Amino acid sequence: MSTPKTQSEWKLTELAEAVGVSPRTVRYYVQRGLLPAPPFRGPDTVYGEAHLVRLKAIRVLQARFLPLDAIQAELQRLSLDELRQLADSDAPPTPPVYAQPAPGPAVVAPPDPATGLKRYERWALLPGLELHVSEAADTKTRALAERVRALIAEFQEKEKP
Repeated sequence: MSTPKTQSEWKLTELAEAVGVSPRTVRYYVQRGLLPAPPFRGPDTVYGEAHLVRLKAIRVLQARFLPLDAIQAELQRLSLDELRQLADSDAPPTPPVYAQPAPGPAVVAPPDPATGLKRYERWALLPGLELHVSEAADTKTRALAERVRALIAEFQEKEKP
């Protein structure tokens, strides 16, 4: 994930490789508002140091199991210098291995008081593939769901001809 200190502009693929994500992921982060859109210059569009720093900070926050909504809030709250410090922090470079949960009762979202039904968010991941996330899901569960969504986006990018 390190890049030469002298480089100040990157093409999309260079930026993605420097941070270890796919170009599609970078585009997705721009669409979601996690990254500012670069000045459009057609095939000469380049990304700057702020984009690189933000992408590295996103990776650090993902390693801490934060969902993208929480990451977006952190990115808005922190200055560029604070983002640099975060990006250079000692976050693990690879995703963590999830341990099997101890056997016990399942945690279920409380029923909607008006209807008595449990409430879930439905995330359409691919045609024919949905993920249902309880509104009462904890932060780690939501982070895992966001990671699944990001992995599918990366898979789709790799499968493109």
